[in-house]
Amino acid sequence: MRRFFVLIILLVVCPTRSFSENKHDTLSVILNQHVKLGSVDYKSLCKDIRFDQYLGQLKSFDPNTLQGDKEKLAFWINAYNSWTLKIICDNYPLKSINELHSGGLALGMLLKNTVWDKKLVIINNEKTSLSHIEHKIIRPVFKDPRIHFAIVCAAKGCPPLRDEAYEADNLDKQLDDQGRIFISQEEKNSFNFESKTAVISPIFGWFKEDFGRRPESVLRFIARYLPEEEGKILSQDAARWRIKYTFYNWSLNEQ
Repeated sequence: MRRFFVLIILLVVCPTRSFSENKHDTLSVILNQHVKLGSVDYKSLCKDIRFDQYLGQLKSFDPNTLQGDKEKLAFWINAYNSWTLKIICDNYPLKSINELHSGGLALGMLLKNTVWDKKLVIINNEKTSLSHIEHKIIRPVFKDPRIHFAIVCAAKGCPPLRDEAYEADNLDKQLDDQGRIFISQEEKNSFNFESKTAVISPIFGWFKEDFGRRPESVLRFIARYLPEEEGKILSQDAARWRIKYTFYNWSLNEQ
């Protein structure tokens, strides 16, 4: 009887830790080992049994039990990135995720039959798609443009995959850090202050409504992640700048 009451007290005083507090630790260990400067060592990742174990946790976990928007957003970003990696592993080796669309990228986008539309993801014992996670949950529910710096489609043109899991307690710092890293990658984003020309990632065109829709609004958003003096100049004069887009590199983000 004494043991029973001790157990009850422990459960009350030391409640079960949330998903973001304990299970994402495993993902951080995995990413830290297999991801370097945004590039993935798929040969080793795909053989790591811990990765399958983590995915097994995602498969059975109910995200509705999470508390607070940050905890939920961290969960969904980690889920999106993890299942993208899993899809690559299931089809590895390959040169680009575009090889997995039915009919290629253009036809797949037209018919909504890309790899992102296929129900290859399992969360809470239900099948869903990467597209559903991104466009029906992450973007409309949380309305945070910084997610485009965090979710990664396994292409070199994407923002670099972070070598740690996203965590609720550190989410704002992580997302802002991702923004600074992505904007600083000159092959994806560059700024000519003499000609007032910004050559930026197509991501800012594809999802311009998330960044403010108008060209100057998009540039003012980007300005937050430039060095302070450059960001101030761009923000103040954004309406006079021209925007061009860089080539999006769909090659696999492989080491």
